[in-house]
Amino acid sequence: MTTDWKSDLRQRGYRLTPQRQFVLEAVDALEHASPDEILTEVRKTASGVNISTVYRTLELLEELGLVSHAHLGHGAPTYHLADRHHHMHLVCRDCGTVIEADVSVASALTDRLKVAYGFETDMKHFAIFGRCADCSPKAKDPTPSRSLDS
Repeated sequence: MTTDWKSDLRQRGYRLTPQRQFVLEAVDALEHASPDEILTEVRKTASGVNISTVYRTLELLEELGLVSHAHLGHGAPTYHLADRHHHMHLVCRDCGTVIEADVSVASALTDRLKVAYGFETDMKHFAIFGRCADCSPKAKDPTPSRSLDS
């Protein structure tokens, strides 16, 4: 998906500076990335950018609705472009794979939370932890591992 970030920023009273463009391009390329991963990607093009610039830029871009973040475990949040469909994150505890699931999958849950508690969920920041399809069979494998002593 191609985004006209220059127009988006201009409509909000901002310019598309090189740093903002580098960060947006990195977020777009990496899809789900921490600020450190974004910095590594940005430095492939602009070696002089530092981590504080990445954090400030991400904060501004999130305020402007161009990027969104989610907490997919301990540590720094991960960022992705906000113009992608709203989705939840399914995070494999074994291999770390992140699967995007459409929020409609959880509609029964969100409807129930609304009715029972008057609570409106923000599913774009939602992560469910478990095992992906590749790791689930490995976890259930009943074959005992061989010991070095046998």
